[in-house]
Amino acid sequence: MSTVAGGTGAQVSVADLLREGELTVRGRIREASNGVLYCTVSHRGVEAACVYKPVAGERPLWDFPDGTLAQREVAAYEVSEATGWGLVPPTVLREGPYGEGMIQLWIEGQPLDEVEAEDEDDYTDGLPDVDEAGDLRDPVADGATGPRDADGATGPRDADGDAEAAAPDGDAPPGAEADAVLTLLTPQLALVAGEETVDGWKAIGLAEVGEGLTALLVHADDERLRRLAVLDAVINNGDRKGGHLLTSPEGRLYAIDHGVTFNADDKLRTLLWGWAGEPLPEEALTVLARLAEELAEGAPLATRLAALITPAETEALRARVRELRHTGRHPEPSGQWPAIPWPPV
Repeated sequence: MSTVAGGTGAQVSVADLLREGELTVRGRIREASNGVLYCTVSHRGVEAACVYKPVAGERPLWDFPDGTLAQREVAAYEVSEATGWGLVPPTVLREGPYGEGMIQLWIEGQPLDEVEAEDEDDYTDGLPDVDEAGDLRDPVADGATGPRDADGATGPRDADGDAEAAAPDGDAPPGAEADAVLTLLTPQLALVAGEETVDGWKAIGLAEVGEGLTALLVHADDERLRRLAVLDAVINNGDRKGGHLLTSPEGRLYAIDHGVTFNADDKLRTLLWGWAGEPLPEEALTVLARLAEELAEGAPLATRLAALITPAETEALRARVRELRHTGRHPEPSGQWPAIPWPPV
C-alpha cells in the first residue's frame, strides 16, 4: 500500500491508516442488504474516508459459509495486489465499532452531499442510518449517479428499486452514432439498439428493455476492464456488475464489492464476457505465471490467504490459475450457472 500525507505533513502508509487508525462511523449506506457503513479513519494527523463492512452485518447466503464475506473482500485485494494491477482499493480486516469487519479505502469521485452524522440513539439494528439526510451516494466517475446498493450497484432506479433505462446524455460510445445508443448505463456499460456492437465496445448479450424490445448489452473495450476480467476469473467472482466499477479523479479504475468470491464451485457471473474465448494477452499470461508461484504451498500470498479462505477454496484458486494458463484463453460461460448478473448495475 502507498503512503498518504496529513495536514501536518506527516506521512502514514495506507496500511497503517486503515489497520491502526481511529474509525468513526459517519453514516450508513441504506440500500445495502448487508451492513455497509461510511466512515472516516484517522491516524497521526492523517484522515481518509473508508467503507466498513462488519461481519455482524452480513446476511446468510446459501452457497457461502456464514460470516466470511469480509474475509473474501480482503482476499480479493491480496490477489489483486499480487497481480500488480492494483484493481481493488486498499482493504484490511480489523476490529471496528461493531466488531471485526472489512475496511476499504473510499475512492473519491463525486462529492458526498447527502451525508449527515447521526447520534447513536438513532442507530437501528446496531448500525447507523441516514434517514434525515437521504441516501448516501457512491462516487462514480463521469457523471454516472445512483445509490450504491448491496452489490455496489449504481445507476437510475425505478419505484421498485430495479435498474431503469435512462435517456442518453449526449455522450455516445466511441465510434457510434448518437441515435445508435439506447442507454448509457455507466461510463463502461451501455445498451445499443439492434444486435450489432459498435467500435470501442464488446458485446455481452441481448437484453429485454421493455415493451417487447431488445437491445445489445455492451461493455467498453478497455484494457483495464480486460485485466479485471482476468482477475474475476481467477477469484471466481460471482457478481461483477457495472456499478462495481469506480474511476478515481486521477482516472484510475477500481473494482469494489468482492464478498461473493473464491467459492470452490464455478460461480463466475459477470458483465465482462466481451473477451470470452479470446486468447489472453501476453501480459495476463505473465501475471498468471507469477500468481502460480505466489500461490505455491508456503509462499507468502498462500499463507495470507490461508487465514481468509478455506483450504479447498485455495486449491480451487490454484486450479483456476492452472486452467487459465493451460488454455491461454479467457473463460466462457459454463452453462451451469447464470452467467450475467441482472440488473446489470
